Amino acid sequence: MVADNNNLKDVYFSDTTLRDGEQMPGASLTPEEKVEIAKALAKAGIHSLDAGFPACASSEIEAIQGIVKEVKGPVISALCRALDSDIDKAYEALAEAEPYKRAVSIFVATSPIHREYKLRKSKAQLLEMIVNAIHYARQKFEIIAFSPEDASRTELNYLCEIYQAAIEAGATTIGFPDTVGILTPEKTRTTIRYILNHVPNIARAFMAVHFHNDLGLATSNTLAALEEGVQIVQCAVNGIGERAGNTALEEVVIALLLNQEQYQRAVDIDPKQLVSLSQLVAEKTSIPIAPNKAVVGSNIFATEAGIHQDGILKNLDTYLPFRPEMVGAEGIQIVLGKHSGRAAIAQRLKKLNFCLTEQQLDLVVAALKDAKKNEWLDAERLFSQTVKQLFGEQASFVSDLNERKSTIEV
Repeated sequence: MVADNNNLKDVYFSDTTLRDGEQMPGASLTPEEKVEIAKALAKAGIHSLDAGFPACASSEIEAIQGIVKEVKGPVISALCRALDSDIDKAYEALAEAEPYKRAVSIFVATSPIHREYKLRKSKAQLLEMIVNAIHYARQKFEIIAFSPEDASRTELNYLCEIYQAAIEAGATTIGFPDTVGILTPEKTRTTIRYILNHVPNIARAFMAVHFHNDLGLATSNTLAALEEGVQIVQCAVNGIGERAGNTALEEVVIALLLNQEQYQRAVDIDPKQLVSLSQLVAEKTSIPIAPNKAVVGSNIFATEAGIHQDGILKNLDTYLPFRPEMVGAEGIQIVLGKHSGRAAIAQRLKKLNFCLTEQQLDLVVAALKDAKKNEWLDAERLFSQTVKQLFGEQASFVSDLNERKSTIEV
């Protein structure tokens, strides 16, 4: 059952591939590459782009200025510490953007361990620092986001005090970062519900969540927060980012689209752009996509198991959570291998224009099943050799063909 789109509440996707994603070791991007990825994100329908950290390097300012010049549609945001000098750098990077299309995202760590060891500041000092930074940012920006770094390890009563003061000072969005990725979905629900119920001016701002994937729970935590009423999801393509990465854009989008009756949220992202976007980010960052990566991995629409192959050949939806065209993937692949069954082997022979009797097909299947473990390392060559041995020179073309095509596309 698909929910009525007219009754769904919007969820806004804020992509951090170009900032937090790029912080993944080895994922450095040039300004030109950032612009190219930003264009693809805009095409997909991203609401806002976390485009970089201007105080970090002059190349960050150059990249953000390039995005402002060439990318239309999303709100473009720059990250800042709660420092006037950082806010000035953000404005320098975003000055050419329309006021309603530029945003500053201010952060400062608030947890006990950060207060004591990193910042050496009291709760009162941090609160004053936050308020002053937001007041200063209001002179240059209409859209101001504030996030308490390490929010998931900050005392809840103090966290609510911070949010209330930030909104009162002029923050239009408040963020909840699970900076070290320690939360579970249950704790996420409890924490978000507490914040929504204990910040008296919460209705005056949007709420965003930013989960890291250290426990493999970033997507689950994000969905739990959305169920509690959060409006903004911060995420990254392929889930790249610090340590185990961020919430993966593609996972949240498809989870929401396939379960609208549960989440009741409208999604403006075009899912057909997800695979091409994923591949672009992998290419530019040199961070490969794991074959078993959810939604966009190469194995999502490939199978070697005989039972699965037989089902898919009869009806694609027997073993697919969604069709490949939904996410812009090329097609379904039936891969010959150790676990392949009679149906897949028959289909492969049919593709090669071999019309075999049932007895002949039994011979091919039996020969393949009797192969030694190391022979299956090149399953297609083994297949072509088996066919040649059984049927002689009439199968001589099979080897060449198999060298060019290793799978059956359904």
